[in-house]
Amino acid sequence: MYTPCPSCKSGRVVTKNIGKQTGGLIGAAGGAVSGAAGALSGAEAGAVLGIVGGPVGIAVGSIAGAILGGLFGGAAGGIAGAMLGEQIDEKVLDNYQCLECGYSFNVNR
Repeated sequence: MYTPCPSCKSGRVVTKNIGKQTGGLIGAAGGAVSGAAGALSGAEAGAVLGIVGGPVGIAVGSIAGAILGGLFGGAAGGIAGAMLGEQIDEKVLDNYQCLECGYSFNVNR
């Protein structure tokens, strides 16, 4: 989408996406913590599935379950945070910046 600068009418405009980046980072961190808490149940499930392999299977299954719980939690949190941050960029922050004059603006206002 072509968005000229309202100040100098230049076409050299970029998006900053500060909200999206910050939201993704916070969401991924929160999701990883949540996933780590859920890793206990993942470790239990992995241990149950690993029972077939004996003591080694239980250990490997527990570790794999914990790791997968943390990874999935972090990914889900990162996606949700990025989506929320994108909405903040569009509706609240001045997400566009002109490379010619340095003016920051939002197209919705």
